[in-house]
Amino acid sequence: MFGYDGSPAASVAMEAGAQLFPQARAWVAHLWTPPFASTSLRDRLWTGTSHINEFVEAVEREGKREADRMAAIGLTLARAVGWDAEPLVVCSYGGEGLRFAELAEKVDADLVLVGSRGLGGARAVLGSVSDMVVHYTLRPVLVVPYPLLIAESDALATGPVLVGFDGSAGAQTALTTATRLLPTRSVLLATVDDGQATDGATNPPQAGDTAPTRLHLPGGHGMHGRSVAAALAECAHSRAAAVLVVGSRGRSAVREILLGSVAMAALHHAHLPLLVVPSAARTAGGTLG
Repeated sequence: MFGYDGSPAASVAMEAGAQLFPQARAWVAHLWTPPFASTSLRDRLWTGTSHINEFVEAVEREGKREADRMAAIGLTLARAVGWDAEPLVVCSYGGEGLRFAELAEKVDADLVLVGSRGLGGARAVLGSVSDMVVHYTLRPVLVVPYPLLIAESDALATGPVLVGFDGSAGAQTALTTATRLLPTRSVLLATVDDGQATDGATNPPQAGDTAPTRLHLPGGHGMHGRSVAAALAECAHSRAAAVLVVGSRGRSAVREILLGSVAMAALHHAHLPLLVVPSAARTAGGTLG
């Protein structure tokens, strides 16, 4: 399921998704919130009505038309990149992240794909739809940052998948999900030494028939989530990885901030497509593309 809002960030996310999941079946989801209308349009509608109820109905009617037009543009672009796409237009009265999570469950999505406008710090945590989608969705979420540099775009075609692996059950879920969704890509496991690595991180399990290449990144005891995310991102860039994959422990937004979650830190600072896999991810059984 792909979230499309007509922004440049959404277009870049679609281009990235087409490289990673060619010929996928996709829902092009567009959420809109009434009153969706410019000031000039509202002025025109107000002068043409005599009652407030008629005005509200007119604004919502025009807003729905604009939402359908926006979704049609996204649908055209999705089909142009080779996806078997269908529109999904939903009226939402706020809480877009939660609404996306509900829609992902409703359509039984393998993956939720969204673009990120690159907000940073507290502003991003409080206002980014992509952040809220990651927090609420029980499906894997691929967040594509905007803008992508040339090297990062080039890596999408054939680059490997780098999985942050610490031996936990969540990391194993992330590894299994990544190899299922991207079965043709080589997989690299990256373990950051924070002084708390488990036996599973030392001897990671196999994914499929071949064990992924394991990389050991130097770190230090008690590393903050941002430091671990930075080490993983640097490794992903040095290996020209197409995607960085991390598991999420599903903490609340406040706890993510206080505890320095690797997943949230990577979301804000990795600057390459990031696949966040919830530890209790509910995923459909098929593959994309």
